[in-house]
Amino acid sequence: MKSVTLLIAEELGVREAQVAAAVELLDGGATVPFIARYRKEATGLLDDAQLRTLEERLGYLRELQDRRKAILDSIGSQDKLTPELAAAIAAADTKARLEDIYLPYRPKRRTKAQAAREAGLGPLAEALLADPSRAPETVARAYVSPAKGVPGIDEALEGARNILIEQFAEDADLVGRLREDFWRGGSAVSKVCRGKKEAGAKFADYFDWNERLERMPSHRILALFRGEKEEILSIELAAEGEDMPAGQPGPFELAICRRHGVSDRGRPGDRWLLETVRAAWRTKIRPGIKADLRTRLFERAETEAVKVFAGNLKDLLLAAPAGGRATMGLDPGYRNGVKVAVVDATGKVLAVETTYPHEPQRRWAETVQVLGRLCRQHKVELLAIGNGTASRETDKLAAEILAAQPDLKMAKIMVSEAGASVYSASEIASRELPGLDVSHRGAVSIARRLQDPLAELVKIDPKSIGVGQYQHDVGEAKLSKSLSAVVEDAVNAVGVDVNTASPSLLAQVSGLSTTVAGKIVAHRDANGPFRTRAGLKKVAGLGAKTFELAAGFLRIQGGEDPLDSSGVHPESYPVVRRFLAATKSDIRVLIGNETVLKGLSPAAFADERFGIPTVRDIIAELEKPGRDPRPAFKTATFQEGVEKIGDLKPGMQLEGVVTNVAAFGAFVDIGVHQDGLVHISAMARKRIASPAEVVKTGDVVRVLVLSVDPARKRIGLSMRLDDPVDRAAAPAGQRPGARPDPRHREPKPAPGAQPGGALADALRRAAETHRRR
Repeated sequence: MKSVTLLIAEELGVREAQVAAAVELLDGGATVPFIARYRKEATGLLDDAQLRTLEERLGYLRELQDRRKAILDSIGSQDKLTPELAAAIAAADTKARLEDIYLPYRPKRRTKAQAAREAGLGPLAEALLADPSRAPETVARAYVSPAKGVPGIDEALEGARNILIEQFAEDADLVGRLREDFWRGGSAVSKVCRGKKEAGAKFADYFDWNERLERMPSHRILALFRGEKEEILSIELAAEGEDMPAGQPGPFELAICRRHGVSDRGRPGDRWLLETVRAAWRTKIRPGIKADLRTRLFERAETEAVKVFAGNLKDLLLAAPAGGRATMGLDPGYRNGVKVAVVDATGKVLAVETTYPHEPQRRWAETVQVLGRLCRQHKVELLAIGNGTASRETDKLAAEILAAQPDLKMAKIMVSEAGASVYSASEIASRELPGLDVSHRGAVSIARRLQDPLAELVKIDPKSIGVGQYQHDVGEAKLSKSLSAVVEDAVNAVGVDVNTASPSLLAQVSGLSTTVAGKIVAHRDANGPFRTRAGLKKVAGLGAKTFELAAGFLRIQGGEDPLDSSGVHPESYPVVRRFLAATKSDIRVLIGNETVLKGLSPAAFADERFGIPTVRDIIAELEKPGRDPRPAFKTATFQEGVEKIGDLKPGMQLEGVVTNVAAFGAFVDIGVHQDGLVHISAMARKRIASPAEVVKTGDVVRVLVLSVDPARKRIGLSMRLDDPVDRAAAPAGQRPGARPDPRHREPKPAPGAQPGGALADALRRAAETHRRR
């Protein structure tokens, strides 16, 4: 049996020694960001993506090993463990295969087959299977025994049949093969439940749906299961030949026959055996296979949905920050007013206000005057406008404020407010903004997330940010684990200023727990800013191991040692000192001096502790110390006069922001309170496997309006600006004469995100019928 490290190495396409080193580091408490960045020599340059896959597979294979041991112990305690069985268990490479093998030996409630064996009918079952040339009734007569609970021939034959049915259903190789055959040839068939057409209109595309199992995309699987859960749809898994008439065995029954030597040659026992095979398939094997395949469908869909969510979350967290500039956050609303918060360059709240420029109060001029005065008083540079209800009206308000204060040279930006209300009512917000009303905390969050999306969004449960695909339908544990890894990787890729970071942000740094993060902030508040990284060792509870894992990701700006503001780990400072000695330079002169640094040979400074990859990373970091991997900040400009879906016309070219990326396309906010869909088939000239190849959440893109359907709130968009347009404004994706592309045929799945949001509505409808390329 291959070792766990060898199996993972083969899957990743790397050497086993690399995997073994990574496993040792993970078992020793090291984090993936730390290993990926500071232990490259040990792992042979495994990157963070490889390490995350390794970590996941390591957990799965160790669980498999534990289960394998438990099964061996169980079968061994029954004195049924043979060398052949032990070898089969050792060779099982999935949990499903392991459970198939274990099924005949699994302790279970007393079955009809067990009762039949206890009644002495085991030899009868064996005899009937081995020699069909004898009439079953004749053979069974010898096993009639009222004393054993077998009063007649019929009961004896029924007991023998139960034994054979269980025997066939517990044949691991047979069931495994039948399961794969059903998977490859089977389909999911959905029908609307009686009387549910009107109530389940959002599932209309699935009222009469049939699709091959192995081809179903994740969002469609989850949509079907959602419809079934809401009792709108009934779902069946079906395969050709699974349900043939009596006397005409289908391919699945024939496979059972071949496996156990059953055939119809006109012998007295053949018909009885064929009926037994039919009963085994219909009552035991087929139901089990269908249950297993439903689980497989869900697990596959869940894995893909989690992957989509994780990718979108990463892009959102690593979106371009506007930086440390005084910002006014506007949380739009009608009757309850526009909530306003002004924060300084560090995110500190300077002022809050509630204004009523819109219906029903319409105090527009007063609002322009009040907010203009706040902007001037606090030297505001940016206006962050939440993209929810009344956002376009509030955007107009912001434009008038800018026009009234031209010397301030302010800019207005539309910001996603997803999750702001969740943050407002959270315990974190209560601790951060104790004196602030809940209604104003959302405006603070909107302002801060423009300044630094990463620092603000880590305070919100990722599932509330609204960039997922059916996140409410997938397993909580799996989703949370994946999203936590994304947050950890994003935070550590950017680095954290230890003197300004919130406890929530610090808690995501490699090696730091929530408790230690709180102690760092408490120490900072009590003793002033940290002047060196070494000063972190004075924090209670921050030991040597924690310091090793965290120090390289923590930044100290303007401290005593310029290296403390870089991504160079303190353990590598001796290497930098060798640079200084070789160049006869001062650290403040060397940092940022690309000419001198490019002249250094990594090989000349490598040693047993620090290899060439680490030295190369140190040089790169010194060239641009503390460099931010996030892109430069830019914003989309929504077109004036296009403020609601009714203002859209096919043929318009508009600028927008990608709000979410799903498996079938990308949703784009073009400023009309309803995201439009760019289907995967309209994203590029060439075939692409995933929308993520072209766009990511937060990207500013230019799109062409293909079609508009205000009644159903559908907007069809294309990123190919010279695509033909249906000027008659047919419903999105239904241009006359267009032929669907069978490679990307997508129906309109049920809701997959938060109710009422643009993403939720788009996912209710999902992708449109595709246009010919």
